[in-house]
Amino acid sequence: MMSPGAVQNMSQLVLELQGLNQSTEVRQVFLVVALCWYLLTLLLNLTLVLTICLDQQLHQPIYIFVCNLCLNGLWGASCFYPKLLHDLLADAHLVPYTGCLAQLFNIYTYVFSQVSSLTLMAYDRYLAICRPLQYGTVMSVQKVCWLLLLAWIFSLLESLCGTILTRRLTLCSRRLPKLFCTNWEVVKLSCFASDTTLNNIYGYVLMFSHLSQTTLILVSYTLLVSASLRLRSKRRKFVQTCVPHLVTLLVFTITLVFDVLYSRYGSDTQQVLKNLLAAGFLVVPPLINPVIYGINLHQLRSKIFLRFSHRSRVSKINCF
Repeated sequence: MMSPGAVQNMSQLVLELQGLNQSTEVRQVFLVVALCWYLLTLLLNLTLVLTICLDQQLHQPIYIFVCNLCLNGLWGASCFYPKLLHDLLADAHLVPYTGCLAQLFNIYTYVFSQVSSLTLMAYDRYLAICRPLQYGTVMSVQKVCWLLLLAWIFSLLESLCGTILTRRLTLCSRRLPKLFCTNWEVVKLSCFASDTTLNNIYGYVLMFSHLSQTTLILVSYTLLVSASLRLRSKRRKFVQTCVPHLVTLLVFTITLVFDVLYSRYGSDTQQVLKNLLAAGFLVVPPLINPVIYGINLHQLRSKIFLRFSHRSRVSKINCF
């Protein structure tokens, strides 16, 4: 622990990440697994993004939402893996305080953007299945792009406000018991004299905002399930386009809730396992999302197979 006077210049403060206090052999295994997982995440998400961007027939609202989800997954994964891979190779797991703030800003931007994107996708599916005659007018490609742009701006502002509120606190410790920087863990390092009232109020504001989005998702799915039970055609469309969204939502929510509960109520027992599970919202959704949508959306799956088969035929012709 450090005395309050020892942290006069916060810009020069260096924090110590204590989530990787394992032997060298164990860290080498983690390194191989993390590197393979990251490369696979990049490959799958970039494949879907490039397929959607390069194919004019896929410039439709649902595929634009999927493209945005994959880009956000790339953002989230890239906020986590490079630093993790660096720490797995290093003996000391240190991060400058400014770098820690940058990481938590990027991670929370990913989280807030993911929630907003999933909310918009739930509303999109509701219109497509329950209000098909209005869908083309309400959810044009141009309006979808504007909605996503606003969602990103709103997420960036949410993260910026939270980061500024955390930045003003004076820290009395530099030991962070996690693999990466999160807002709550940094706030817990603040001195007793630091006033965290604004941070707590802002936390409740964020909670209310995202609970409202969750309510909108639940209402949309209640109406979607009701509509799909009445007509077989709507049931087929629900299974094809809504089930992937529902799985994505559940995976993201479960992994995120686990991290929140662990950060606030976790104990020091089984630290390695809990740290790995707490990073699930940065690891699992970015890898699972492109697999789910790539398999379930028939037109997207066909375009991916067509693109790869075409490249395979071209390479065989060039060989001859």
